[in-house]
Amino acid sequence: MKKHSTRRLLRRAVAMVCAVSATLGVAACGSTSSSDEQKIKIGIKFDQPGLGFKKSGTYEGFDVDVARYIANQLGYTDAQIEFKEAPSKQREAMLQNGDVDMILASYSITDERKKAVDFAGPYFIAGQDLMVRKDETGINGPEDLNGKRLCSVTGSTSAKVVKEKFAKEVQLMEQPGYAECATALLSGIVDAVTTDDIILAGLAAASRGKLRVIGKPFTQEPYGVGIKKDADSKEFATKINDAIEDMIKSGEWERAIEKNTEGTDYKPDSKYNPPTPNEGE
Repeated sequence: MKKHSTRRLLRRAVAMVCAVSATLGVAACGSTSSSDEQKIKIGIKFDQPGLGFKKSGTYEGFDVDVARYIANQLGYTDAQIEFKEAPSKQREAMLQNGDVDMILASYSITDERKKAVDFAGPYFIAGQDLMVRKDETGINGPEDLNGKRLCSVTGSTSAKVVKEKFAKEVQLMEQPGYAECATALLSGIVDAVTTDDIILAGLAAASRGKLRVIGKPFTQEPYGVGIKKDADSKEFATKINDAIEDMIKSGEWERAIEKNTEGTDYKPDSKYNPPTPNEGE
């Protein structure tokens, strides 16, 4: 009887520990709500070398590195991060529907987008630039594009900016993605590609020295961390901004830029970078 009483006492003690653990949200007693199973869902691009790129089931790029750093600072391990593809046209809907917790996908902060979602950051200030073949000497800026063939992505405003402000006689070729533009440039079909400088730097790095970025950005594009617009967004933005600031101060931000543009002469515009992350606070 004494032995059975001891077992009963042990079972009661274990039950009490489990109850307290459940109340505190601590994983215990074989619970399926283990903290290891808690995920943070982050939207990124899957097709932008140097920024957000899916390769053999892994993810790499500057946006990915910043996303991981933020998630780690928020208390998540790398194993608890779930990356989801965030195409440009679906970003607002993904946040509003709760499909992702945040988005880092060359997502420029604009007044129009802020009507639908909130932002933290910026974590980078990109600038529209040009990419040419390594041996190209006749194109040193957008004003040199008259009579030249320029590639950009269908629906992009980048080519429109060039045509309206710099070179009205430029011949425009539109492609579904910047990888296709890079291929057209390598094969000589076009003379230059235009979009944000860090996107071009990633493509140049992937070309293994065959392409280069001019390095004279002529716009500013603040890349932000998109988050859902709700009662908690201000507090969430502050935590994200703190993580970005820590990444910059630690030197990890600069190392991430260098790693993801290796093999190119790309340098972020020092007039704007690294930025001050204060959006959404």
